[in-house]
Amino acid sequence: METKDSFQEDLDDEELQELVLEAQREALAKAAEEKNHPRTYRPFPRWTFWVMAITLALSTFAIIFQIFSIPAIEFLKTSSELSKNPQVALYKEAVVVVSTGDSKGTGFSINESGTILTNYHVIEGNETVMISFPEGDMYKGTVTRTFRNIDLAVVEVRDEHLPHLKLADRTHFTDHEPITFIGNPLSFSGIANKGHVLNYIQLPDWERPVVMIKAPVYRGNSGSPVINAKGEVIGVIFATLNEEQHGKVGLFIPIDAYYDEIENM
Repeated sequence: METKDSFQEDLDDEELQELVLEAQREALAKAAEEKNHPRTYRPFPRWTFWVMAITLALSTFAIIFQIFSIPAIEFLKTSSELSKNPQVALYKEAVVVVSTGDSKGTGFSINESGTILTNYHVIEGNETVMISFPEGDMYKGTVTRTFRNIDLAVVEVRDEHLPHLKLADRTHFTDHEPITFIGNPLSFSGIANKGHVLNYIQLPDWERPVVMIKAPVYRGNSGSPVINAKGEVIGVIFATLNEEQHGKVGLFIPIDAYYDEIENM
């Protein structure tokens, strides 16, 4: 559920205009030089041009289709609607991008000093990672604890008064209880979405059961907090599964599992 880093810096109107003007100046200078020093070129086969043009068009279309597919557009619309809720907007401030250089995932702060909870598979093989908060603050985080058996990890960034989420005392839910989750799916960041809880499921090679949710979970949602109606985190998303009865479902690690590992250290 990890994706390649896709951080892009937005340009304002003045910067974009300056880039266009600079390109125009370079083009005019090049045209003047070629006029004074004409070159002799071999004829360029027209069929080669069309092959290159078609290949470029197909590649561009494939990228656009992946990023702006119908499901992606739908969860962007859902995120926009959910984010109008002041409480959801507040939750988003505590959800971070966890970057290891060649991939990214999600994490969230659980106290004001910057303790970040995420998945083990998001940080696997790294002692330090980059942590990016939505407001633009970036930190070099240190991996301090790993719980490979339940796919969780703790990263510390060491600061003060950071936004954070409240963990539930235990994982408790009712059948089809609505939940909200926030993460960095596909090439996007800070996407809020919703779904409902189904039930526990026991996975092969796992000591304890995890929880299924019916929700649009994608690559990059690893480490997303699952938040109940009280604003408490009841679990951490880590995978998806094609389940026989419910089809594609998201899976989250109950917050109880995290408490148990802490107590057993």
